[in-house]
Amino acid sequence: MPMVDEDLKAAFAGESQANRRYAAFAERADRDGFKQVARLFRAAAESEAVHARRHLAMMRGVRSTAENLQAGIEGESYENREMYPAFRVDAAEEKNKAAALSFEQTGSVEKIHEDLYRAALKAVQEGAKLEEKPYWVCQTCGNTVLGEPPEICPICGAPKSMFKRVD
Repeated sequence: MPMVDEDLKAAFAGESQANRRYAAFAERADRDGFKQVARLFRAAAESEAVHARRHLAMMRGVRSTAENLQAGIEGESYENREMYPAFRVDAAEEKNKAAALSFEQTGSVEKIHEDLYRAALKAVQEGAKLEEKPYWVCQTCGNTVLGEPPEICPICGAPKSMFKRVD
């Protein structure tokens, strides 16, 4: 693989991680009462997202909706079948119960994502129009639900109030 391709992959990963890290830093600054610092972190997070999208575009990482759904299926399948089960074993061997639980719950959510992508891909391939409903994401474990959130998250036990609407 050409060096520039490797560089673009590394840059995309780094910019993506910086985006999420700065978003989390902004949430903390808000909680700590530093509104302008939070704005700075949000602005930097948005800038990093711009960089990540540019790198992804140069890698031709965004394709047709069907191809993107297939890529999502493959990624989520790998995570829920291989990556997170192996991570869970590592955490259990090191007696890190919090990490083991996090990996277990995340793996369960990745399976949900895979199933949602599979259903969407089937509809796209068949030319069917998907019913327009919001998704809800549990802010504790990331569980993703189409339609209405449950009273209690079946993955982590969080109450309905912990679900954030995504339109």
